[in-house]
Amino acid sequence: MARRIGAVEKIGRGALASTFLAALALTACGPRRPAAIASQPEREWPFYGGDQGGQRYSAASQITPANVRSLRVAWTFSTGDLASKPEALKFAAFEDTPIMVGGRLFISSPFNEVFALDPGTGRELWRFDPKIDTTIKYGEGFTSRGLAYWRAPGAAAGSVCAERIFMVTNDRRLIALDAATGKTCPGFGQVGVVDVAAGVPLVSPREMQLTSLPVVAAGVVVVGSSIADNQRVKEVSGAVRAYDATTGKPLWSFDPLAAAGGSIVAGAANVWAPMSVDVQRGLVFLPTTSASPDFWGGLRKGDDGDADSVVALDIRTGRKVWAFKTVHHDLWDYDNPAQPTLATVDWQGAARAAVLQPTKQGLLFTLDRDTGAPVIPVQERPVPQGGAPGEILSPTQPFPLAPRPLAPSHLRADDAFGLTPWDRAQCRRKIAGARSDGIYTPPSLQGSIVYPFTGGGSNWGGLAFDSARQVAYLNTSSLAHLVTLIPASRVAAARAAEPDIEISPQAGAPFGMRREVLRGGLGLPCNPPPWGLLHAIDMRTGKVLWETPLGTTQDLAPGSQTILRDTGVPNFGGPIATASGLVFIGAAVDDYLRAFDAANGRLLWRGRLPAGAQATPMTYVWKGRQYVVIASGGHSKTSTKRGDQFIAFALP
Repeated sequence: MARRIGAVEKIGRGALASTFLAALALTACGPRRPAAIASQPEREWPFYGGDQGGQRYSAASQITPANVRSLRVAWTFSTGDLASKPEALKFAAFEDTPIMVGGRLFISSPFNEVFALDPGTGRELWRFDPKIDTTIKYGEGFTSRGLAYWRAPGAAAGSVCAERIFMVTNDRRLIALDAATGKTCPGFGQVGVVDVAAGVPLVSPREMQLTSLPVVAAGVVVVGSSIADNQRVKEVSGAVRAYDATTGKPLWSFDPLAAAGGSIVAGAANVWAPMSVDVQRGLVFLPTTSASPDFWGGLRKGDDGDADSVVALDIRTGRKVWAFKTVHHDLWDYDNPAQPTLATVDWQGAARAAVLQPTKQGLLFTLDRDTGAPVIPVQERPVPQGGAPGEILSPTQPFPLAPRPLAPSHLRADDAFGLTPWDRAQCRRKIAGARSDGIYTPPSLQGSIVYPFTGGGSNWGGLAFDSARQVAYLNTSSLAHLVTLIPASRVAAARAAEPDIEISPQAGAPFGMRREVLRGGLGLPCNPPPWGLLHAIDMRTGKVLWETPLGTTQDLAPGSQTILRDTGVPNFGGPIATASGLVFIGAAVDDYLRAFDAANGRLLWRGRLPAGAQATPMTYVWKGRQYVVIASGGHSKTSTKRGDQFIAFALP
């Protein structure tokens, strides 16, 4: 249902608040007088990351640093879930990035409903609902990050399913839809549906879900999975699976732990983040995660095969071409959370086809696309030792020489933050009472500080890359986790005593785990701000050109932004860059879409939204007009305001 922003009573605000919100959205932080704009050539956004390599860049240039202050809301669209699924929305994360291709805008809800919209008005063209069970409490909540488009080579224009939308569901289905009608493709799987979990020995239906979109190229659809963390040692396999894009027939599977040769007892090492494809090379790039369980690895001694790696596979056969490990023997949930970005990087004057992989540690690895060898050199550096009983730690971990780490990693008692002496003293005690030896401090029975926390540094939003400027734009979060190992015999009692704290069994291990964000008595982080930053990195030199706080505490604690200035806030979602020199980003745990000057990081505009925007925006040009679209629905794990809308901004 498309409508104008003024009609926000639907999301529970009164008429006065509606008018105020509309005025904010229309004027943002700039003048009301519109500037004349020139018509633009049509530009699509046909893939989740803009292109199949995930550069999140558009050549659109109608919206510029000079006129971005004049952006206004062009249309909005509601999925209807706020009214129809209010209870399920409490467990949902609205993370979708739309795609625009073939004259239609395609979007998905956290409940895997798919909609085709008119790109200029937001008018619904068709919808498809796979009717997932909304009573199941999945590990990631209800999540859908996007959709994949594919045109069958040689298919007659207008024939059934000549153009397809591939989607995956929280309940583990791969579905092919006719892009023109939204109906399932009859020749694919069983009436358009493939059961990705067929034959997988699940203990619980919440144990495995599909959250990130598939990728499709060379007639092959590749699907990853999300596996619930910290439940058991012998977790289900994190195998990546491939299917024929026409028939749905299984083609190959790849288990990252197979490289260990059966020498470890573990599971998972799955791929929950988006993947990338180099069509010319016929390669698909996987960001793999940690082997199970996350915080004790005594039964998986060694390097965990191709877990915590960037892996390049032949997309037609599933044969491994190369793998590069970003963490050895992971005990920190430092899996690779972001889509590998494929870009040509002019490192020190030599153009190299590269893979850029951001990490939760705030590191950025730059790898050769053909071999996986580091383009920017990587050092193995000593890290803290002395793990829990039965643990054998890696003596070193890999660190790229450039750029410098984008998130702090050492937290001492003297660093404790607090608005009052009482609050700061409480944080000092918590830090002083835990083991805190810097990044890669091993989990312990005493309690260890994991800093950056397991939500980042970087997370699933990834980065944006401007090849002409040779600049990567990347957002990071900075919080600390306190992770405490609990003897297995005491896990049940610990969970009963603290039902609101994350305590997981790690069944089969001698220890369960307890994880919480390190906060003071007022609920603020114990580590000093900034808690969220947007960075620009010159990939010719590895130098950080600028970084600026991202987001405010306005929607976390109304009124606090007058005291907590320039702190930034945690963020989930990523940036996009445009040829005109703008970086658009939502992500922050407040209710804004922002535009920054790509040259210097100055905030140029922000548009107020009806709910949180923990998602990555996209942009396209339709009938001469450039639009920027963001999902505004909030996120269950950030307590941001919940909603069900897509908001499109454009110049008057």
